[in-house]
Amino acid sequence: MVRKAVEGVDYIFHLAGLVSVPESMAKPGECVDINVHGLLNVLEEASAAGVKKLVFASSAAVYGDNPTVPKLETMVPEPKSPYAITKLDGEYYLGMFQNEGRLETASIRFFNVFGPRQDPKGAYAAAVPIFIEKAVRDEDITVFGDGGQTRDFIYVKDIAGALAFAVETPGVTGVFNAGYGGQMTINDLADGLIKAAGSASKVIHAAERAGDVRHSRASADKLRAAGWIPRHSLEEGLASTLEFFKQAKS
Repeated sequence: MVRKAVEGVDYIFHLAGLVSVPESMAKPGECVDINVHGLLNVLEEASAAGVKKLVFASSAAVYGDNPTVPKLETMVPEPKSPYAITKLDGEYYLGMFQNEGRLETASIRFFNVFGPRQDPKGAYAAAVPIFIEKAVRDEDITVFGDGGQTRDFIYVKDIAGALAFAVETPGVTGVFNAGYGGQMTINDLADGLIKAAGSASKVIHAAERAGDVRHSRASADKLRAAGWIPRHSLEEGLASTLEFFKQAKS
């Protein structure tokens, strides 16, 4: 199936994967099957088909709980979940194919991506769409842990721009962070969305989730130095996403 899919293809964006940290903790074997063996299938067939370049969706999760911020690509990885470990494995396999001259590759470490059409349903959905959907419905918002954990949220359009930049720009190979370089607590995210939505929602706290890291903030200086420029802001992205969910509700 993969062999047929890559026929005549010049560039590949590899975004497929088991993407939930809690789910990876519950199903580590399945996580490896999908995120490592699946990636190897694509790398092997892409190389054989003469694909020019593959850009891989990696993750800030590879940094783990190292308290140093911002996160730099030169930091020693400290993955603390099967999800994070498999993303780091993927980076190493891309580097191997690159070094052997089999395929040009780049790994983009996504920080916390959000945007319109993101699915708020299911046990492993991301915070932003869940919080927004709850806020527009005046339902209580659940925050895991004390809410003091911080994230570098980045609008999906800028992640798409980073991927396009990486695939189109000669010499952009290796590992790069993609984030805004900001740091927002989960409590502030929830409170801000409640206010922006004019919502009656209240924040309630639940037990901390296994595998979650405490603080995450990107240094995207390496990708910016190569020429990448974000086109949007966090505030613009949150407003656009909130408007999408408001329209979906109506």
